[in-house]
Amino acid sequence: MKQITNALKNDFIMHPTNDVCFSGLMEDPIVRKGFCAAVLRIPPDEILNVELLPTHLHRDYANDKLGVLDVLVCLPDGSQINLEMQVKDFEFWDERALFYLGKMFTGQLRSGEDYENLKKCIHVSILDFVHFPEDQRCFRTLHFRDDDTGELYSNKLELQILELRKLPPEIKTEEDIVRWMRFFNGKSREEFENMAMTSEYLGAAYEALQKLSADDQKRIEYEAREKALRDHNALMNSAKRRGHLEGWEEGIAEGRKEGMKEGVHAGIKLVRRVDGLHAKGLTNEQIAQECMISLEEVSEILGTGHF
Repeated sequence: MKQITNALKNDFIMHPTNDVCFSGLMEDPIVRKGFCAAVLRIPPDEILNVELLPTHLHRDYANDKLGVLDVLVCLPDGSQINLEMQVKDFEFWDERALFYLGKMFTGQLRSGEDYENLKKCIHVSILDFVHFPEDQRCFRTLHFRDDDTGELYSNKLELQILELRKLPPEIKTEEDIVRWMRFFNGKSREEFENMAMTSEYLGAAYEALQKLSADDQKRIEYEAREKALRDHNALMNSAKRRGHLEGWEEGIAEGRKEGMKEGVHAGIKLVRRVDGLHAKGLTNEQIAQECMISLEEVSEILGTGHF
């Protein structure tokens, strides 16, 4: 039994979509340099150093179940990049991303300092869910531009959104940012080993991943985070099912038209989202996870066209 336990432990590999794992990877200077170069679309050799700022947020994962772990880095020219791994969609996600980008930008200045000291800030969100279902683009870069001419107003504020669920079939001529996305989306040692052979920086990332996976304390944090996410998902699913049931029962029992209208609207919205994700090629399991409903409910919607 001990040999079996040791074999399972030795075969264990963390998934980078877990933000505890992701932040651990970014603590490695070579990995950090390689990924930030991909974010900037420049060769890694052009970056002398990427400093991990002390605002790197370490949290108690068991108690702060919904906290998002950010990694904040600074380039030699003073530019800052905020990196975050996000596995669950939630309401007002866009507003939240803008809020933290603005906070990062304004936080550079101390009292009495000139605006000319403000440096470029980039907020990079790596999403393990589909945020833009209307197209197949797996990554995008957003700036402030003139509505009429499309001319760039300022390059000092930038949002990058990487959607792991929309990665296309692997092709030979891929941008570095897509290679990194494939690494973060990896699920097995074989996948990581194959990607590690494609560049020295992905090789360093795999080496760092193995060290993290073998670290008992990091594994405790990793598993605590996984459990917190599972508990949160179970709670949300239970609340949603209970809310639907109570809403319908109340509407039927009391004849509240407004309640019925809201229930119908929610049902129609859910059907449209399930149909949209299905049209994008997501599996029933992925749709169930994205919409926080059961596989049976997904099958019912896709099979009958109504909820």
